[in-house]
Amino acid sequence: MDQLHFDAVGFGCTRIRVLSYRQQSKWLQGVKRMKFDTVDQLSVNALRALSIDQVEQANSGHPGLPMGAAPMAYVLWSKFLNVNPKNPSWANRDRFVLSAGHGSALLYSLLHLSGYDLSIDDLKQFRQWGSKTPGHPEFGHTAGVDATTGPLGQGISMAVGMAMAERFLAATFNRPGYDLMDHYTYVLCGDGDLMEGVAYEAVALAGHLKLNKLIVLYDSNDISLDGPLEWSSTEDVAARFRACGWNVLRVEDGNNLEEIYAAIEQARRVTDKPTMIEVKTIIGYGAPTKQGTAAAHGSPLGADEAQKAKATYGWNHDPFYVPDEVRERFKVIAKRGAQLEADWEAKLKQYGQAFPEEAQKFDDALHGKVRVDWDAALPSFEGAVATRDAFGKIVNAIAPHIPHLVGGSADLSGSNKTLMKDLGHFKAGSYEGRNFFYGVREHAMGAILNGMALHGGIIPFAGTFLVFSDYLRPALRLSALMKQPVIHIFTHDSIAVGEDGPTHEPIEQLAALRLIPGFKVFRPADATETGLAIRYALEHRDAPVALALTRQKVPTLDEVKANRAGFERGGYVLYQHGNGDQLILMASGSEVQWTLAAGKQLAARGVAVRVVSMPCLDVFDEQDEAYKESVLPSHVTKRLAIEMAHPMPWYKYVGSQGRVFGIDRFGASAPGDIVVEKYGFTLENVLSIAQSVLNGQ
Repeated sequence: MDQLHFDAVGFGCTRIRVLSYRQQSKWLQGVKRMKFDTVDQLSVNALRALSIDQVEQANSGHPGLPMGAAPMAYVLWSKFLNVNPKNPSWANRDRFVLSAGHGSALLYSLLHLSGYDLSIDDLKQFRQWGSKTPGHPEFGHTAGVDATTGPLGQGISMAVGMAMAERFLAATFNRPGYDLMDHYTYVLCGDGDLMEGVAYEAVALAGHLKLNKLIVLYDSNDISLDGPLEWSSTEDVAARFRACGWNVLRVEDGNNLEEIYAAIEQARRVTDKPTMIEVKTIIGYGAPTKQGTAAAHGSPLGADEAQKAKATYGWNHDPFYVPDEVRERFKVIAKRGAQLEADWEAKLKQYGQAFPEEAQKFDDALHGKVRVDWDAALPSFEGAVATRDAFGKIVNAIAPHIPHLVGGSADLSGSNKTLMKDLGHFKAGSYEGRNFFYGVREHAMGAILNGMALHGGIIPFAGTFLVFSDYLRPALRLSALMKQPVIHIFTHDSIAVGEDGPTHEPIEQLAALRLIPGFKVFRPADATETGLAIRYALEHRDAPVALALTRQKVPTLDEVKANRAGFERGGYVLYQHGNGDQLILMASGSEVQWTLAAGKQLAARGVAVRVVSMPCLDVFDEQDEAYKESVLPSHVTKRLAIEMAHPMPWYKYVGSQGRVFGIDRFGASAPGDIVVEKYGFTLENVLSIAQSVLNGQ
């Protein structure tokens, strides 16, 4: 049976065997009690009322979760959560993730009452154009929101990443008497979150890693949007968490503040595993005809039902009214947080005096600084090198200079070349390791990387095959939405994968990734461009970056070395004969070698040709018109773009008189060079197509 470890004050023991929820509940009665008074209950009802008012004012939203989960949220925030509303980015604050992001009205009510920069007028603008209170919480948009949530399962998975980041930083920088990183990550999730596969992936990894400072409050109300949960799910969620290595607690009455407090207190005493607290609630609590039904989930209650719900609470105030005693009670959060941050700052100053070198590294980590002499650190390459191999050599060369750079892979480190040698394995009891092993959990890996980046203090990268980027896509989209500088390494980037066949040969993935707004996809032409792409990713910390890398060897191009200054602009002229005004050849990745060779042969025939390497279409599109014109002059209308992927992204660059040579069908199984040849990606065929474009055919 499950074992709970804690310091049991007054019990004369340190180990309790939990045999059943009933026995567990009896034990909870013996945990240090917290008395709650009428003002506490009034505060809970204020959260409910404010949430109802926001949804009614907008005539849109999800009132059910806030009405049912307000008690657990109030207990957590008022009694446990260490945050400073005056400095929402304090590094050692507790993190709170509302994974069930549709309940955003509850989070906005908490933020407002706790003293964050969110006014009553902001609450009145819930879900309106330009407001600070969008339909789902958005990181960077509303002060105090630690993660953008709404897509179910993503929040709890990002929280696992936050907890991992906290453990890594603590193991790396804490010293006896100086616990610079020592905080909890709390999650409020619902049934829908835990039905999503990504949540299960992340929960399993969290249990494996024994992330004891991760505490999940599960709003267990047995209702989903369609209707009763039993229509779609009858699994034993608690048993699943136990099987994943979690401590599991249960609060039978989600309105019982004392029981909720005791459960959180007990969870914080567990030192060898994360805790999930299942809190049984009633969705839409207090609404006479809608409580406990799907009708309370995603639609306004309506004026009459809202009024009756408030009457159930004994709430007889105008909309958006907050009693003075409630505001006074919530002040404890800001007061506590300000004092804790002041104490932490004093400790940080002492740490700097005692450990000046570590203090500098800690400061660099918190601010995402990278101190690398790139000219000295980047290895040089000659001959033919797979860009995945180049990445492996480069990351191992620079890793010693960036102590907060952490890497990993979804069970493919040998293929992705993501392993940083001699830098340890991040695992339970050894959290200072810089190599993270995610197992075959691509989706969770993507969300966990987002959580790490959101937490701050580390620069995370991780790898899988490009074709499997589809498994990560919801997390990739969120990283772009949140502008988080996560680095993704996607290897095996084309049909040159070969024998593994069409299931492993990406066709549409490059185009799909490039369609994500703000997501920057680099496909380097050779080892030199690979190093430049890594440098870009580490120095530009305002967006996620993906590197699409080859399995097969590609030549190291002297022309890249000679023109490398143009790389950071996403596209640049690699070679030109004459004024280059007859034909433009452009490509990315391994195909650049053929365009370059073809361009030189055409030049030998007297053609004024220019060859353009386009390592990142997204970055090129950001350049000013003058630069783009200098690379792709508009008067040169005969153009050919080449890429072993879906042609769609290239049409805007070639124009009506140009052509794109790509692939719009699936790959095949055979040795890679044979597949590439059969699909026409040879110098001879590129020359033939280029000549036909030149001839206007």
